[in-house]
Amino acid sequence: MASSTKEVTKELLPLVRVYKDGSVERLLGSPHVPPSPDQDPETGVSSKDVTISQNPPVSARLYLPKLTNHDQKLPILVYFHGGGFCLESAFSFFSQRYLNRLVSESQAVAVSVEYRLAPEHLLPAAYEDCWTALQWVASHHKTGDDDSINKEPWLLNYGDFQRVFISGDSGGGNIAHNIAMRAGIESLNGGVKIFGAVLLQPYFWGSEPIGSESIEDHEKNLSNLIWGFVYPSAPGGIDNAMVNPVGPGKPSLAKLGCSKLLVCVAGKEDDLSERGVWYYNAVKESGFGGEVDLFESERGGHAFHIFRPETENAKCLFKRFASFLN
Repeated sequence: MASSTKEVTKELLPLVRVYKDGSVERLLGSPHVPPSPDQDPETGVSSKDVTISQNPPVSARLYLPKLTNHDQKLPILVYFHGGGFCLESAFSFFSQRYLNRLVSESQAVAVSVEYRLAPEHLLPAAYEDCWTALQWVASHHKTGDDDSINKEPWLLNYGDFQRVFISGDSGGGNIAHNIAMRAGIESLNGGVKIFGAVLLQPYFWGSEPIGSESIEDHEKNLSNLIWGFVYPSAPGGIDNAMVNPVGPGKPSLAKLGCSKLLVCVAGKEDDLSERGVWYYNAVKESGFGGEVDLFESERGGHAFHIFRPETENAKCLFKRFASFLN
C-alpha cells in the first residue's frame, strides 16, 4: 500500500522541516519531561512549572536547590535555553538534566524560560518573551501586601534581588546578550538591575568571515542559514546587530545593562568559538564599565555541557559558572 507523503515547503537541515499543510517537524531535540516537585533523586533539586503570560504564551520551569538554611537568600538565574531559536524547550530532558546540575552546584534559584519558537513564531518573538519573563521575575522585588498574593513564593522567599543573573547557551546566549543590551536602555520592574550575564558558546555571525572561518562555505554555513530561517525580516539580514553585534553603526557594547559578564567558548571543535572570543574582545574594548571574563574549554564541541554534563570538561564549566554566580 502506497504511503501518503506530505509536501515539504521549507527546511533547515538537520534541524527543522515545514510542510505545506503548516505542520512543523523538529528533527533534533530531546523529549519533554515533567518537573520534580519532590526533589530530583540525583541532585536534590526541586522544580515546578509556572505560567508567566497567557497572551503571548510564556511559561517557565523553576528550580530550587536543596536548602540547609531556609532563611538564606540565593542568587536568581534567569535562563534561556539553546536550540537555534527553533528547537528544544525549558521542559525538555536536556534542559532539566542540565539545570538540575547547575542549580545544585551554584545554589541558585533558576527560572528557565519557555519562549515561542520559529518558524511558527519568527524572531523577535523569542526576545520579547524572554524580556517578559525577566520583567516578571523583577516584579517580585519590592512587592506590597496587595500584589504578593499572585507571586511565586520561591522567588519571594529565597531570591536575592541584588544578585539577578541572566544566561543562555548558543541561541540562548544570543538572547542573553540582547536582553542585557535592552536592560541598558529600559528599566526593569522594582528597580532591579542585572548583576551578571553568562553567555555559553553564544550564537553570533556576520556576512564577513573572521579568523579561520571559510570564505567559500560562509554563506552555506548552518550558522548563516539559521538566521534567515528564524528572522527572515531582520533589517540588515545576517549583519543585524542582534546577531552581529560588532562593527560600524552598531550600538555600543558599553551599554550592556549588567555589572559583570562571563563569555564561555568551547575551543576549536566549536564553529562559534572565534565569534565568542571576538565578542569578548569587543566588549573589553568598548568602554564597558563592568568586569568581563573569558572561559575557554579546550575541547568538547558546541553545547558539550548540555549533551555530556558528566564529563570533566563540563564539570569544570559548572564550577566556573557557579563561582561567577557566588
